[in-house]
Amino acid sequence: MLGASRESMANLINALEARRSDPGIPGLAAELYQVADLLGREKSLRSALADSGQSEASRRSLAEQLFGGRVGALAVQVATDAVGRRWSEDADLVFALESLAAQAAFITAQDNGSLDRAEEEIFRFGRAVDASPELQMALTAPASSVSTKAAIVNDLLGGRTAEVTAQVISFAVGHLHGRRIDAVLADLAEAAAGQRKRIVAVVRVARPLDAEQHERLASALRRLTGREVRLNVAVDPSILGGAHVTVGNEVIDGTVLSRLDQAKRALLG
Repeated sequence: MLGASRESMANLINALEARRSDPGIPGLAAELYQVADLLGREKSLRSALADSGQSEASRRSLAEQLFGGRVGALAVQVATDAVGRRWSEDADLVFALESLAAQAAFITAQDNGSLDRAEEEIFRFGRAVDASPELQMALTAPASSVSTKAAIVNDLLGGRTAEVTAQVISFAVGHLHGRRIDAVLADLAEAAAGQRKRIVAVVRVARPLDAEQHERLASALRRLTGREVRLNVAVDPSILGGAHVTVGNEVIDGTVLSRLDQAKRALLG
């Protein structure tokens, strides 16, 4: 998102966090996903609701007419608030509603104690997708319906995950909007971590970290970033040793493979 959309998204996230004690929060994610799905399918409708050439009052009124009675009072409030904001593109309104739905799901998970579990499960699902070209094809095939992709996810998870994990992943894989599935899953993992005001560090190592190594690395990254850090550790024997760490857009490559490549370039140079 750029410009007006980014500012609108930030304001909506803060507004939803302020509403976390509302009794409608537990069912909000499902209802916002319902609204986002409708607007994602109906181009003329989302264009009308995101058209800044129309007055804010008229856009809000249209949203209330459309969603009132279909979803709960809190979902109507959140959707109407989103419609009343300014958006650089109409698609950004859909992305915003999907992000707010995920945020609502993670607020609920934090309140019921399943957020840490969901973070780990989303990361592991992403790793499974990365490791299986067949699964990637099944979940990104344009000819497959949203319900088919959701069924694949539910079959894979088999009721073994937190409820929120299945909810957010099932919706996300059916609504990629042309984005890479790994990027979408990474965004979900970051959103879950963000609910605890922490960031995600994806760590690739040749062998699993023991408890002491895990804490040393987490402590170093906390000092470096000034924030709480969640480590998502993936074992990749191809890097030989050391660690490859990605934090947001920053990459720290301390792997043996990287050092060997540097030495090779130095010798050839």
